[in-house]
Amino acid sequence: MGFLLLVHLAATLIMVGIIWFVQIVHYSLFGRVGAEGFSAYSEAHSRLTGFVVGPPMLTEAATAILLPFIRPEAVPAAAAWTGLLLLAGIWLSTALLQSPRHRDLGGGFDACTHRFLVASNWLRTVLWSARGLLILWMAARVMG
Repeated sequence: MGFLLLVHLAATLIMVGIIWFVQIVHYSLFGRVGAEGFSAYSEAHSRLTGFVVGPPMLTEAATAILLPFIRPEAVPAAAAWTGLLLLAGIWLSTALLQSPRHRDLGGGFDACTHRFLVASNWLRTVLWSARGLLILWMAARVMG
């Protein structure tokens, strides 16, 4: 399997695991932090989460951009482009839906904002899951 595809597979699967943890566990627990300490909690969450998701997200983005041009022969170009489009959807969702809600929650807990964050994050969860399946399919084609 090509090195680029292998790195891409690893970064994507890391993010699939992280997004499911965030969706099912982490965001659900926001509502239990309590109003008094929520602003500090939210700021720490955003700062620390960046350390965890930054490297795999940037690696995934870089390899997704390269993959349509530098791909193993067994990987159809359409699959590589589809993966890149799915990733663009994830980044757009992050920038337009989730990041603004995190900024809002940094000012204090708001139940409506929290509900929107959890609900809108399903978009990223579904898109990353689809990417994970797509990249696994690509790897299987290369291996088999």
